[in-house]
Amino acid sequence: MEKVLQDLKPQLVFKYFEEISQIPRGSGNEKGISDFLRKFGEDLGLETIQDEYLNIIIRKPATKGYENAPCVMLQGHMDMVCEKNKDTVHDFTKDPLKLRIEDGMIYASGTTLGADNGIAVAMGMAVLADNSIEHPEIEFLVTVDEEAGMTGAMNLDGSKLKSKYILNLDSEEEGYILVSCAGGATAKTTLPVEYTQVSDNKVGLSIDIKGLLGGHSGMDIIKQRANSNKLLGRLLNLLKVDYDLANIHGGSKNNAIPREAECVIVIDKNLLDETKNQISKIESLFKHEFSTSDPGLIVEVKETNVDKVFTPELKDKIIKMYNLIPNGIQTMSMDINGLVESSTNLGVVVNNDNEILFESAVRSSVSTLKDDILNRMDLLTNSLGGKFVVESDYPAWEYAKGSELEKICVETYEKLTGKKPIIMAIHAGLECGLLLDKMPNAEAISLGPDMFDVHTPNEHLNIKSTENTWNYLLEILKSIR
Repeated sequence: MEKVLQDLKPQLVFKYFEEISQIPRGSGNEKGISDFLRKFGEDLGLETIQDEYLNIIIRKPATKGYENAPCVMLQGHMDMVCEKNKDTVHDFTKDPLKLRIEDGMIYASGTTLGADNGIAVAMGMAVLADNSIEHPEIEFLVTVDEEAGMTGAMNLDGSKLKSKYILNLDSEEEGYILVSCAGGATAKTTLPVEYTQVSDNKVGLSIDIKGLLGGHSGMDIIKQRANSNKLLGRLLNLLKVDYDLANIHGGSKNNAIPREAECVIVIDKNLLDETKNQISKIESLFKHEFSTSDPGLIVEVKETNVDKVFTPELKDKIIKMYNLIPNGIQTMSMDINGLVESSTNLGVVVNNDNEILFESAVRSSVSTLKDDILNRMDLLTNSLGGKFVVESDYPAWEYAKGSELEKICVETYEKLTGKKPIIMAIHAGLECGLLLDKMPNAEAISLGPDMFDVHTPNEHLNIKSTENTWNYLLEILKSIR
């Protein structure tokens, strides 16, 4: 293995980050990384638990002088979002990530980097392995499936946990202390597929929307970037020629704002020029609307062969679903300036021989607003004769103002930097709410280094910020007595 990060500081953190980057660890494919962490803990001679869901708990005794301090949990998740550019050859089930350093940042070539949340795993491993660090008893918890549904945290046995303080390391901005986050759920609508044969004198057209920036469906939803699935639905609705619809596809993860979407339509050969002309005009409309947020947006059209198409009735239902399903910011908080209160992201649209799936990530810091969004989706689905299900419903993390842990983290940051940290709530989902439900006497905060464009192939991690955050973490541990 080429060691790209070996000269970076903190050396142990980046050593472990590079090691776990060699292990495929997409959501649902965590057996390899879980076994790796279990062996890591056992090789250090530490108490190590791997539960039936593959969550990992490793405990390290307190160092001298900290025997009476409360136990501290270092917490993150082992899975990552697997996104790649369309022209990137990479198999997330078996290929290692190809790391590179550019302008003080770490990237993976053509794929997501997995710093969300591999950097938490690496920092926790470094604390466990370095016996020169002063700290209370450490409980290192690494969960599975955070990105796809938080099922690891949901199924975790809370009786196995003993920490008083939870330091969640799944944040993405240095200098911020996160104290609250949104709850969420996965909403799935399916429509039964009905096909009919293509008539003579017809030609197929593949329409691709791409070049969008995408992003994290929680953190980046406020940027109001284009959603390729919604744009495709608009295009199909705006197209004023007689056409049949044969195939639709867009996005791969509900928690990533989709960057690409495609469909196949079938038209009379005599309408070929008119159809291409209309699509070009729609492309210009989209480019104008998203010139700031998504300057690389393009719509490509190519001729293709098609042997069957959706029935006209199904085509009509698909267009209505695309255009009427809630998407983007739904409400803004009236209490915290600039905070998205509730949102949805139509992250995945895909069809197979039996059904068409529309999958959305729904988020809200107010549970009744989340319920309202889900109810509206249910009404729309029922009106179109589809099936609606809700999965991976998880609670919001409510702010515990003035907690002891918050005071420790604020005072430590001021002592270390001479500046006050920013206390912040976020719209993204973290596992803190689920953990606190299982640990009612615990307190939690979340912190992390600067990361950018997470959940996209342009994801990158700031090297200097990682060092700063590591030093801050060590000072927090040192301050807890």
